[in-house]
Amino acid sequence: MKNTETTTKKRQSKTKAKSTAADGLRELFVDQLKDILWAERALVKALPKMAKNSTSPNLITAIDEHVTVTEGQVERLQKVFEIIGETARGKKCEAMEGLIKEGEGILQDTEQGPVRDAGIIAASQKIEHYEIASYGTLVAFAQTLGEEEVADLLMETLTEEKQADVTLTESAYNTINFDAANDEILG
Repeated sequence: MKNTETTTKKRQSKTKAKSTAADGLRELFVDQLKDILWAERALVKALPKMAKNSTSPNLITAIDEHVTVTEGQVERLQKVFEIIGETARGKKCEAMEGLIKEGEGILQDTEQGPVRDAGIIAASQKIEHYEIASYGTLVAFAQTLGEEEVADLLMETLTEEKQADVTLTESAYNTINFDAANDEILG
């Protein structure tokens, strides 16, 4: 009997949508595009700070290169908005804001060196995974809506985000994590 009461209460606690809520897949798609546009623009500002606080030349190069890639992704998103006939206006992405704040916290909580570099990689990979999930969803929405040109553009970005994640993993595993561990042992 208790399980039935719990299920009934869960059904009754549905979240009421705002009056501006998306009521169709296209509206949701545009809303999510605005979200990722804001996120990418925020990253263009945040990534140079991560590079400046890194000590590994490979990590600095990887971050600097990703800034350039991210700037291209912003341009690609602007093209997507143009294709679908919408204004390229971002909407604050709470998730990305939180991930960037978490990255800033790692900078404050670690000394400059291999341990901070490992933390920067950890924060960066969380960001990449968020972007991979977002772009994967956006590609699926675009395909469902018959927006093949848009889907192709978004797939290009998804591929770049997956490659960035691989690059970060290789940097971490090939040197930085081991340098951080050795720093702890020798320190």
